[in-house]
Amino acid sequence: MLGEVIVRVYAVGINPPDWYFREGLKMLPPQWRPQISLPAIPGTDVSGVVEAVAEDVQAFSVGDEVYGMVRFPSFGESRAYAEFVAGPATDFALKPAGIDHVHAAGAPMAALTAWQFLIEQGHDVPNPIQPHRHIPVPLNGKKVLINGAAGGVGHFALQLAKWKGAYVIAAASGKHEALLRELGADEFMDYTKTAAEDVVRDVDLVIDSIGGPATSRFLRTLKRGGALFPIFGLGAVGGDEAETLGVTLSTTQVRSNGLQLAELGRLFDSGTICTVIDSTFSLEDAWKAHERASRGHIQGKIVLTVA
Repeated sequence: MLGEVIVRVYAVGINPPDWYFREGLKMLPPQWRPQISLPAIPGTDVSGVVEAVAEDVQAFSVGDEVYGMVRFPSFGESRAYAEFVAGPATDFALKPAGIDHVHAAGAPMAALTAWQFLIEQGHDVPNPIQPHRHIPVPLNGKKVLINGAAGGVGHFALQLAKWKGAYVIAAASGKHEALLRELGADEFMDYTKTAAEDVVRDVDLVIDSIGGPATSRFLRTLKRGGALFPIFGLGAVGGDEAETLGVTLSTTQVRSNGLQLAELGRLFDSGTICTVIDSTFSLEDAWKAHERASRGHIQGKIVLTVA
């Protein structure tokens, strides 16, 4: 198809939408649930080698190593849990030369989410979750609290915030402290011992990688003029309280963006950011990867390898 490439897949990153998809998208309001024809193949994030290009594609050639988040947001169209995947060339970028396919496949959705929340949204598609457009805030010299800092989005958000000059307080369970300090956290809070929202005050930005209805508890940590960004925006409440407190509550929906992946690729190659791998499983054992995900407390990303 015009504008597309076919990629031989070497590794697949797994993400929350994969198991939402498997479970029938029950987390979406009924009116938002798309009709999905079964059987269906989940997955969006891949790293591999270009096998074929459409005649109008100039950016890639057969044999190029690439990584990408394919056709997101969509459900049932990306089909990334596979040996080959076809997708728009604009969803891909050259794989960073300094990392392998496993680390590249673990990056796209999580890294793009962090980038589009914190650095540049990169599109003008109407926000399906809130009426106003999400706008990132300046980070240089600002104090940032990241809740769930050891997870997929969280560990990239930490690294990008540090890259942009922020002072970062990382909240996660105690077993992640050494990693998060290595990634640049200025302070660490073990949420199993102390709830960050009970003690942290006067921060400029909270990135709540958990999100959902409980995200409003972080409003009390912000100084006037600050912002709360719940990564999972569905069910987030507290808009009226935020307005009273003089802070911004904003979320967005990550979208495929090969140009942003190229920018992230330069950060991977320079060693500015890295993908932390929790565990790997073979494609045939994808169900085991989902079982691992269901146990929570993931450090970084879970990746499938394709023989």
